[in-house]
Amino acid sequence: MTTQQSRQTTDNSSDEIDLGKLLGILLDAKWLIIVVTAIFAVAGVAIALLSTPIYKADALIQIEQKSSGGISAMVGDMGELFSQESSATTEIEIIKSRMILGDTVDKFNLTTVASPSYLPLVGKGIARLSGDLNRITISRYELPDYALGMEHKLIVLDADKKQYQLVREDERVVLEGTAGKLAQNEDYTLFVTDLQSSTGFEFGIAKRSRLEAIEWLKRNLSISERGKQTGILNISFEGEDRTLISDILNHISQTYFLQNVERNSAEAEKSLTFLKQHLPEIKTNLTSSEDILNQYRQENESVDLGLEAQSTLKVMVELEAQLNELTFKESDISQRFTKDHPAYRSLLDKRQTLLNEKERLNQQVQKLPKTQREILRMTRDVEVNQQIYIQLLNKVQELSIIKAGTVGNVRILDSAQTYMVPVKPKKPLIAVLATLLGGMLSVAFVLVKAAFHRGVENPDEIEQIGLSVYASVPRSEMQESLFSKVKKKHRDGQMALLAEANPADLSVEALRGLRTSLHFAMMEADNNVLMISGPAPGIGKSFVSTNFAAVAAKTGQRVLLIDADMRKGYLQKPFGLKWDNGLSDLLSGKIDTAQSIKTTSIENLDIIARGQVPPNPSELLMHRRFKELLDWASSEYDLVIVDTPPVLAVTDPSIVGALAGTTLMVARFGQNTVKEIDVARDRFEKAGIEVKGVILNAVEKKASSSYGYGYYNYAYKSDS
Repeated sequence: MTTQQSRQTTDNSSDEIDLGKLLGILLDAKWLIIVVTAIFAVAGVAIALLSTPIYKADALIQIEQKSSGGISAMVGDMGELFSQESSATTEIEIIKSRMILGDTVDKFNLTTVASPSYLPLVGKGIARLSGDLNRITISRYELPDYALGMEHKLIVLDADKKQYQLVREDERVVLEGTAGKLAQNEDYTLFVTDLQSSTGFEFGIAKRSRLEAIEWLKRNLSISERGKQTGILNISFEGEDRTLISDILNHISQTYFLQNVERNSAEAEKSLTFLKQHLPEIKTNLTSSEDILNQYRQENESVDLGLEAQSTLKVMVELEAQLNELTFKESDISQRFTKDHPAYRSLLDKRQTLLNEKERLNQQVQKLPKTQREILRMTRDVEVNQQIYIQLLNKVQELSIIKAGTVGNVRILDSAQTYMVPVKPKKPLIAVLATLLGGMLSVAFVLVKAAFHRGVENPDEIEQIGLSVYASVPRSEMQESLFSKVKKKHRDGQMALLAEANPADLSVEALRGLRTSLHFAMMEADNNVLMISGPAPGIGKSFVSTNFAAVAAKTGQRVLLIDADMRKGYLQKPFGLKWDNGLSDLLSGKIDTAQSIKTTSIENLDIIARGQVPPNPSELLMHRRFKELLDWASSEYDLVIVDTPPVLAVTDPSIVGALAGTTLMVARFGQNTVKEIDVARDRFEKAGIEVKGVILNAVEKKASSSYGYGYYNYAYKSDS
């Protein structure tokens, strides 16, 4: 029974971040990062160049606050009646209303959408860069209700004559016409104002609702107030057509300006109409009161009023005038305040005071003689009606002046103009962002890949789990070329072994070091049988086995190399031999030992190939013939090397390892993880096999690894 090796516990979940290793990982993947970043940079430049430029037009509007000067000062309280201020927020919402934008939609026929049919994504940009732009302007497009959901396309029949045909989605021609002329039938009406295109080109035409067109205007329209409570509105509109967006913005500004003027003058017009309707009635009352007074004077022989009566009459007329004025003010203030408001209560108090004074004067008049009292009453009615009539005439004149001089409280400071430089896309920014995105994604990919694939890159990591590293074999570029030759078919008869092709290679030098270390390690072993296995396929077990066998044979030892991987073994190929009459044939009893052994071109090195692929490799290895073979080989050869399949894949290595005196595992640099090596070792230990150590294969010089394989190019030099 073998005892399990003591293991050192290590904390692999350290929270420390090795900045040097992270930088090394990025340096190792520098070409991947550079290529990915370059691809994103090129894509960003392409997107910036092919993207349709978006232009911006803006205008400036001032919302003025009505002051008490000018006409308002001239007309007095009547001016205040029509000087209601509105905030900038209110005016912004008015501009965005369907009342304003709907007129613009109707003016420019924005319910019709016509667009050139280019290749998806890149077609429009290529056409713009090449100068092959196609334009169409449609001022009228009507179609029946049943065709509203259908797609239509306009095909240019003759570019010189500007003839076209309108085709439905079912390829049915529904209309033909010429640009500049109205094309119409019982279902369709189309007026193409302008057509600039090549013959055979197609335009897509669609009809959207008026509400959708208004919403499109809202999305592209931006309104903001410059500063705080300045009343200066900045209106901007974005679009592809520089001329169209300027015209649209100018129309929106003019429509808003005109409705503002109409709204202000409409208030004066409404009051003026009301007063003109009541003037004839007031004039009739005045004429009637004058006739009554004159008739009474004639009947009573022109009775004159005394000084006291005249003074009382003057005061009564003034009281009536003040009461009439308060009536006008009450009609205005009642629209803004309730009767509980201090201003409204003050007006009511003043009115009550005047009414009390009027009552007192009426009582004083009752003391006069009857004739003077009647004359006084009639004269008062005449003068009051006359004063009311004159006052109404003045108000009519004032309102006429207000209506004639109304300019609104909106002023267009700057008409719409379009900037020459597009506001979108920002080409330098897109290129920079695409480059940064490519760099960040590639760096993130490299770091995430390194985080999830933590292959062994340092022998210390293996030794921390209690396994000795007997050799670190550098990666050989020449071996890779030889390996590709070995893998090719019909290469039998040609040598492709690194130890023979380049004996001075660093990998071969490392195997010579392994030969020395293993010589002393195998002194305590039960026999001279060495098993070489590994945790997973594709780690270079066959390379280590064949080249180590060749290196060992160079010292004069008789070496036998056995390919125990009867499934996929190919140890015979580097020696230029065939696989027939191999181990499987020997174990199945088809041939004897002498027939299975093949002599290589390397002195003192013999090999037993895998033989015919059997259906039961594990059962053959458990047969007594295999133990007899190893016993015989151990007595006839100085070193017996058995190459086996991966231990984590099949059970063959556990069977072979029980008969071998020494077991070594091969691990590949950057591929096999510490956990994988530890699990493979546990698999052997459960079978009672002690793993002597590990050979770290294909070691590379990487910036992320603090371990360099430490071999120097101390090559042979010939005298010349």
